[in-house]
Amino acid sequence: MDRTTALIALGGNLPGPGRTVAQTLVAALAALVREGFGIVAVSRFHRSPAYPAGSGPDYVNACARLQTADLTPAEVLAALHRVEVAFGRNRSTRWAARGLDLDLLAMGDTIAPDAATLAQWIALPPTDQARLAPETLILPHPRLAERAFVLIPLFEIAPRWRHPMLGQSVAEMLAALPAAEKAALSPICAPANGDSMLVKGNTSA
Repeated sequence: MDRTTALIALGGNLPGPGRTVAQTLVAALAALVREGFGIVAVSRFHRSPAYPAGSGPDYVNACARLQTADLTPAEVLAALHRVEVAFGRNRSTRWAARGLDLDLLAMGDTIAPDAATLAQWIALPPTDQARLAPETLILPHPRLAERAFVLIPLFEIAPRWRHPMLGQSVAEMLAALPAAEKAALSPICAPANGDSMLVKGNTSA
């Protein structure tokens, strides 16, 4: 996978006006197309417990591969934030319940801003993860390898993408997670109105 392809995570656990969380994710994908992205593949939607445990309703999570043309990672992230804002997202509280969350997970083998900073954020203790957020874009996402709700849908669309710092593929990172964490996720159906952009993942990456 080259650096013009972005891997993103989509999620939410609060319904929007007149639509379910799953319908919000579908609408967000359509908004990303209007932002100029090409959607290469989208995972199934999965239901997962809120993180941290007990912090709110269950989430709906998915991952997508986007063609970004010649955008920089910062430009991609800015576009994701624009879509979040359009859907009412307010990033006031860390890990709060939200209607839409769009995270840039990776762009090819890009490490940003540098290997030392990425290693520092990957090693951040759990107590600090809950209260600290980086002031600059970190790629790959420092929590990517730890979260079943990211790796399970990511496996469906990019199982062979390899983490440039850890040297592990998505399949290998997913296999290393505790079985109980993976079992807590369950795939859900497409929205009942049929207006779905869900596609079978392309596993060539």
